[in-house]
Amino acid sequence: MEIFIVVSYLSAFLTLVYLFVVFGFIRGWHKLVPFLYKETKGTTAVSIIIAARNEADGIHRTIEALLAQDYDKTLTEIIFIDDHSTDNTARIISSYAAEGIKLISLKEDKALNSYKKKAIQTAIGQCEGSLIITTDADCRMGTKWLKTIVAFYEEKQYKMISSPVAYDEEKSFFERAQSLEFLYLIGLGASTIGNKQPSTCNGANLAYERAAFYEVGGFQGIDDLASGDDELLLHKMAARYNNHIGFLKNTDALVYTHAKPNLKEFLQQRKRWASKSTRYKNKSIIVLGVFIWFFNLSILLNLVAGIFFIGYLKIVFAQLILKIFAEFVFLTDVTKFAKRRSLLVLLPFLNVLHVLYIIYIGVAGNSGKYNWKDRMVK
Repeated sequence: MEIFIVVSYLSAFLTLVYLFVVFGFIRGWHKLVPFLYKETKGTTAVSIIIAARNEADGIHRTIEALLAQDYDKTLTEIIFIDDHSTDNTARIISSYAAEGIKLISLKEDKALNSYKKKAIQTAIGQCEGSLIITTDADCRMGTKWLKTIVAFYEEKQYKMISSPVAYDEEKSFFERAQSLEFLYLIGLGASTIGNKQPSTCNGANLAYERAAFYEVGGFQGIDDLASGDDELLLHKMAARYNNHIGFLKNTDALVYTHAKPNLKEFLQQRKRWASKSTRYKNKSIIVLGVFIWFFNLSILLNLVAGIFFIGYLKIVFAQLILKIFAEFVFLTDVTKFAKRRSLLVLLPFLNVLHVLYIIYIGVAGNSGKYNWKDRMVK
C-alpha cells in the first residue's frame, strides 16, 4: 500500500508538470498575433533554397508552386541542390532552367554525416538574396506564400522566421493520425517562439537573413549531425539575437507536405528529428523533455501494474483524461488555424498510441543510426 501511495504522488507530480507544459503552449500560441498582410510591393531580394535527393516522382509540383509565386521575379532566386540523386531528379530540375531555376550538384567524394547542411551551406555561399528561405523538395505552397513571408520580414525585421507546415492529401487513417500529431509539433514550436523561448521549427518553411547565418557561424559546431539544419540553427540564432525570432501566424504562409505512408518510414523520420536533442545548448529544454518522457513512462507502468492491482488503472484513467483535455484545448486552436478541426476526433485514440511512441522514440532517437534518403547516418 505504501508503494501505491508513492506511485500515486509521483504520477500526480509528473501529470501536473505535463499540464503546466501544455498550458504554457496554449499561452504561447495566444501570444502570437496573427499577421495581417497589407498589399505592398516587397523590396527584399530572396533566395529560396531546396536540397533534393531522389525526388523525381513529385519534384515538378514543388517547382511549379515556386514558379507560381506572386512576388517580383527579379527579386526571386530559386536554387535546387541535387544531393547525389540516383534517379532523374537533376534532369527534371534542369528542364526548368529557362524559367530561372538554378541547379547546383553536390559533389562530395568523402562520406559526410550531414549532406543536407552541406547542400544548404553550398547554396548560401553562391546565392544572391539577403533573405534565405528553405523548403523541401516534396512541398507545395499557395501563390501568396513568398510575398507573405517577405511582408512579415520587412515589417518585423526578424533575424529568423519560422512559418507553418501541415500535411495534406492523406490516403489512410494512419496518415490522418500523423497530421494531427504533426500539427501538435508545429503548434508546440510556434508557442515556444510566442513565449520568447524558441525550441523547435521546421526546415520545410524557414527564413533567415543570410548575414545572420554567417554571424552565428552557419552550421559550424552542428555540421557533424545529420539532422538539425533547422532546429539547431534556430537555437544558435536565438542565443545570438534573443527576441528577434518570429513565427508567421498566417495561413497564406502554410507549406504542405505528405505524411509517411507506413510505420517504418514514420519511425525513421521521428528518430532523425529526436536525434537533434543530444546537441541542445539550452538544458532547460532537455530537462523538460525528460519530464515529459517520464510522464508517459508512468502511464505505461501504471497500466502494467493495473493488471495486478486495479487501483493503478484509476491513476492511468486520471492521467489520460487530463492529458487529453489539455491537448484538446491546445489543438483546438492549432487545428482551427490550419483549418483541420475534423482531425480532433482522432485525439483520444491517438493519445494511447502516443504514449508508446514517446517512450520508444525517446530511447531510439538518442542512440544508434537511422536510415535517411537511403543512407545510414547518425
